[in-house]
Amino acid sequence: MNPMSTQLIDYYAAEDKIHIATDCIIFGFDNESIKLLIFKRRVDPFKGQWSLIGSFVKATESVNDAAKRVLTEITGLENVFMKQLKVYGGVDRDPGARCITVGQYALIRIEEQDKTLVEKHGAVWHDLHEIPDLVLDHNTLVKDALVQLKLKASYQPIGFELLPKKFTIPNLQRLYEAIYQKKFDDRNFRKKIIALDVLTKLEEKDKSTSKKGAFLHKFNKEKYNKLVNRGINFRL
Repeated sequence: MNPMSTQLIDYYAAEDKIHIATDCIIFGFDNESIKLLIFKRRVDPFKGQWSLIGSFVKATESVNDAAKRVLTEITGLENVFMKQLKVYGGVDRDPGARCITVGQYALIRIEEQDKTLVEKHGAVWHDLHEIPDLVLDHNTLVKDALVQLKLKASYQPIGFELLPKKFTIPNLQRLYEAIYQKKFDDRNFRKKIIALDVLTKLEEKDKSTSKKGAFLHKFNKEKYNKLVNRGINFRL
């Protein structure tokens, strides 16, 4: 029998009730810059102001499942890269009620989103340099998520979660320049990424920027896992 289907005894009825929420910091990449998906809040307090996309956690779901639900409801995507950031529990962080939120950051491929769903929810992609003031402490959540993104990208190939499954090395370079907010030397970047031997070169070319075109590549997870087993991290 499902334990959630039976009547639960509230042993803590005398204790204060605190709301638990999860807020998703959803990052994407449009081949030029890192984007953040936000929308205008639909409930008070702060109705109509820009906000991260989140939800209260239901009694029948875990915090992680709540975040996955939010992401699927907004973008139509499942099984995307998502990591728990940290807990934000300031006593007066939310004037609506005593509320603790768990930040989760996700990396998605913008081209794979359900655009109709995104527009239906009024969600909009904003360049990181053009993010408006967000409600509550959401700007802090974004700042913290960016720190973690840069840190994790320095030793794991999470950047590939933002790229199309087929990409050129210049595409990859632009992504990491966007993450780290600095320019890499073209020749050195290509040399390092090829030396890591985690890409599979395809016969196809992307000719959108030149007649000659650039060869497309795929991330080879199997080769990467072998490097990890040998104690070698992904570093550019």
